[in-house]
Amino acid sequence: MNKHKPIVIGHRGAAGEAPENTLASFALAMKQGAEGIELDVHITKDGEIVVCHDAALDRTTNGSGLICEHSWSELKSLDAGSWFSEAFTGERLPLLREVFDLLPRGLFINVEVKHAYEGRMEKALLAFLRESSRMEDVVISSFDHKVIRRIKQAEPGAKVGLLYAANLIDHAAYAEQMGVDVFSLHPHHHCIEQEDVAAAVSSGLAVYPYTVNDLADYHRMIASGVSGIITDYPARLRELLNL
Repeated sequence: MNKHKPIVIGHRGAAGEAPENTLASFALAMKQGAEGIELDVHITKDGEIVVCHDAALDRTTNGSGLICEHSWSELKSLDAGSWFSEAFTGERLPLLREVFDLLPRGLFINVEVKHAYEGRMEKALLAFLRESSRMEDVVISSFDHKVIRRIKQAEPGAKVGLLYAANLIDHAAYAEQMGVDVFSLHPHHHCIEQEDVAAAVSSGLAVYPYTVNDLADYHRMIASGVSGIITDYPARLRELLNL
């Protein structure tokens, strides 16, 4: 085993063993030894930040339609657990502030912005983070790199990361092209190799590949020297790293 040990980041909590992006999933990830949590956010019609991967409610709740077209009062009683297992019946969509209340200060939190919502998400998220006084705990990532640049320009104290699924020629050089200080790279794990990781780390970037679930891929990412591994199975990765 490589002496370097990346941090364990629970993808949507412990999404392989609990309904993703619920308080139950985040609690399980922490119980399993996750040192960080990855989650996704959308915004309601009345400006509340809801933790959910999909823009629509249909896959992971008993509701339907787009989150952004509903008020929080219309969403807060939806069942977000029974689709996964009867054991999680009654789990509901959490607000971002409820997740922050659950997670201890100092825990790494990767907030993925799924959509800009005409800038509403950026403003609401930054306002929330400033009020929470937990900017240091958070890395904001997105596949929409213009969103990431705008967030960093609006709040220089925010840590931002680039999500992508491309086998770039030079990962670190791409980050430099953003024109703002990028904290981390979040590539699909098949799109980054050991030399890419080394170059990125030497440039001062953290590297958090997603979504790594198989033993062979764990070994490959650990050997590559990544900063952290985003996984649906925090306990599985924690057990390997403890060997």
